[in-house]
Amino acid sequence: TKLAVAVAGGVIGGILLLILIGITTYLLWKKFYYLLSYQKLISPVKRTNGNTIFQDQLTSEIQLKSTRSRSVPFIIPPTLHGQDWINLTNEEHVQEKSDPYMIPQSGPRSSFHSLAGACVVGTINPELYKFPEDKSEMDFPEGNIGRLWFSIEYEHESERLLVSLIKVRKLKPPADSCSPFVKIYLLPDERSYLQSKTIRKTLNPQFDENFIFQVSSKMLSQRTLKFLVYHVDKQKKHHLLGQVVFPLKNETLTDDNRLVIWRDLEKENLEPPSEYGDIQFSLSYNDYLGRLTVVVLRARGLKLQEESHAVGVYVKVSLMNHNKFMKSKKTAAVLGSPNPVYNETFSFKADQTELDTASLSLSVLQSAKGEKTHLLGRVVVGPFMYTRGKELEHWNEMISKPKELIKRWHALCHSI
Repeated sequence: TKLAVAVAGGVIGGILLLILIGITTYLLWKKFYYLLSYQKLISPVKRTNGNTIFQDQLTSEIQLKSTRSRSVPFIIPPTLHGQDWINLTNEEHVQEKSDPYMIPQSGPRSSFHSLAGACVVGTINPELYKFPEDKSEMDFPEGNIGRLWFSIEYEHESERLLVSLIKVRKLKPPADSCSPFVKIYLLPDERSYLQSKTIRKTLNPQFDENFIFQVSSKMLSQRTLKFLVYHVDKQKKHHLLGQVVFPLKNETLTDDNRLVIWRDLEKENLEPPSEYGDIQFSLSYNDYLGRLTVVVLRARGLKLQEESHAVGVYVKVSLMNHNKFMKSKKTAAVLGSPNPVYNETFSFKADQTELDTASLSLSVLQSAKGEKTHLLGRVVVGPFMYTRGKELEHWNEMISKPKELIKRWHALCHSI
């Protein structure tokens, strides 16, 4: 009986030992299998000494700079390095028995090694993660004479306006060659300006220059930036190619808020101002919405009753029908300038059937505290019933080109 018990105990112990060995073997095999699979995926490179590391880093940097798009190495820790290496022509190493479907088949690879002994499994192309550029910036309309890029920033503590002149593209010079430069004014001061360097023989100058204007925060909204782009010929004569006028009143300028802006160049009106000055505005009519839009841009050559910073000049826009005032709107006042810039938009409801009897009156007015408002000049645009010449042409072109802004200069008169 004792012998049978001993035999049975031995058999049971043997069975338990075999089960324990089997479980241990299975767990070790499973761990080794996953580690081997991970090594196949990463295809690590071998560990190198310090001198080889430095040489590989230098070689890698040269190779990266020579490629069209720079790649960023994707690195794994050295603890995952494998064995059984074969040499490759690019000084990288992969495992002999690796799954071809687990190794990247294309894309640049780097031989860069970190000093910690880590290795590179591939590269990341940063170009794939960039936001696409705004193509509208390079969409030049027909008749374009150039486009200017600049940035503005205002430091409230020092009361400095920082202007960066970035670049100009697609200039249209009077001759084949072009050597452009830019003058920058802070209106209403037209006597002083800052000037950029001259870029020789290019239609697409890159300036990257910074300029500083000292202006108080209270007066900032009353100021306007003006850029004049010139070309210097071989006789050193200056030819104006175009201008950009940018009012600051509609911009929110705060510290650490740098605004990058682009504007198309405009041809400056080289004709002398009329007797009472001129006004520039755009007209547009939306026949679907029955809406008449007026954009008051600027005036020039105004004969102010009194030239003072306390004097405000504004424009009153009135819609009339059968010479009766229907509705009026006015711009903000610009202080003390005979050449004010507004860039303000107004809309009026006007049915298409009313366009034969409706008209627009734009009056330029001067006001000061405690004084009577003075009329500096006025212009009326409308159909044949009320107008002739340029005013009639402007109105008819607006009707013939619905939804399109039609911009014109008009001479002011004193008739009421």
